[in-house]
Amino acid sequence: MTVMEEARAGRVTEEMEFIAKLEDIPVNIIRRRVAEGKIIIPRNLRRRDHQDVKIVGVGYGLSTKVNVNIGTSTLVVDLDMEIRKARVAIKYGTDTIMDLSTGGDLDLIRRKLMEVSPVPFGTVPIYQAFIDTAKKRKAGIHMTEDDIFRTIEKHLKDGVDFMTIHAGILREHAEKLKKIPRVAGIVSRGGTILAAWMIYNQQENPLYKNYDYLLEMFKEYDAVISLGDALRPGAIADSHDYFQLAEMLVVSRLVKRAWQYGVQVMVEGPGHVPLNEIAANIRLEKSLCYGAPYYVLGPLVTDIAAGYDHISSAIGAAIAAAEGADLICYLTPAEHLSLPNEEQVKDGLIAAKIAAHAGDIVKLGERAKKKDLEMSIARAKLDWETMLRLVPDKERARRIRDQFGVRTSACTMCGDLCVYLLLERYVKGKDNA
Repeated sequence: MTVMEEARAGRVTEEMEFIAKLEDIPVNIIRRRVAEGKIIIPRNLRRRDHQDVKIVGVGYGLSTKVNVNIGTSTLVVDLDMEIRKARVAIKYGTDTIMDLSTGGDLDLIRRKLMEVSPVPFGTVPIYQAFIDTAKKRKAGIHMTEDDIFRTIEKHLKDGVDFMTIHAGILREHAEKLKKIPRVAGIVSRGGTILAAWMIYNQQENPLYKNYDYLLEMFKEYDAVISLGDALRPGAIADSHDYFQLAEMLVVSRLVKRAWQYGVQVMVEGPGHVPLNEIAANIRLEKSLCYGAPYYVLGPLVTDIAAGYDHISSAIGAAIAAAEGADLICYLTPAEHLSLPNEEQVKDGLIAAKIAAHAGDIVKLGERAKKKDLEMSIARAKLDWETMLRLVPDKERARRIRDQFGVRTSACTMCGDLCVYLLLERYVKGKDNA
């Protein structure tokens, strides 16, 4: 039985108990929401017996989780660097990792990254299907439906916990894109591959056409389908246009179909979205997709922040999390510019985690404020060790505190005029000088 089927049968699993304790929520509420599809537990059966693999719950009423994307490109293939990125992501608290590799030995890279990633692990198998076909038949456009599903099965057998499946983009959408111009076109790599394939081969999206077969595969391994946002806006000018909304309507039907099979599913979105449209986007997904967990890329709130897109993304992510987004996909300072290095992975992850926590303060209230209260008390006491323990990057915070080599109980910004020193000295009467 899948996790969803067990929950529907009234069974409480060890995974549900773990999540309930971690999130401080009654376990029967966790079980009910898993049964309803509002909470997912991404963990392939092949990895379920590995005690070192972290159990993560994503969905309604839970803390907002953060995903890190890593992986090679066609131009930069350095497996050692990708392993270092995975280790950096684990060190700084990512909840999930996705391998988006497109260069090198993709099977080897995926398996090596999974070995060092004790968190739910995701992939986008359409990349490999396209790339492997290009090697065999000179062009990826010649891939067959069997090529696609064999690749998906390979990833499932390897133990991949969740996969981006672009089943919501249809041939009619691809054809209309030739007639209705979009500022940024299709920015999803998987979406572009499938749109080009459908137009060239004059056939429907195989992932949509064979969706029931796909569900049988995922049910066998109890893996999670992450319904990809192939038509997400890549420019704020394209936000909530016909194509984005048309795909979401298809995805809505696919969510329901997955639940009929007892397959866990989440929904991806939304790309580049101006600030004033983020709340509406989250509410729309939750309404159209029956409360299925929402996995958001960004959203990026401006198109001009290259070099600082992790900040643009964090602004959008904080609002999205506050409105009910469940999983935040980080962006790095290298977005739109380059494959990220380890330091950029770290910067992107920390920005996303801060955004997720800021959203949780709104979404979860007192449950999310415990560390903030502890930090505020430590600041009032000038308890630096506690303060440094609570920050997301302890080494950086300590380095900044000590950067001028001045020993002080306050900080070098305020020095002797520190409000807490003054309060102790004059208001509380601790010093008569």
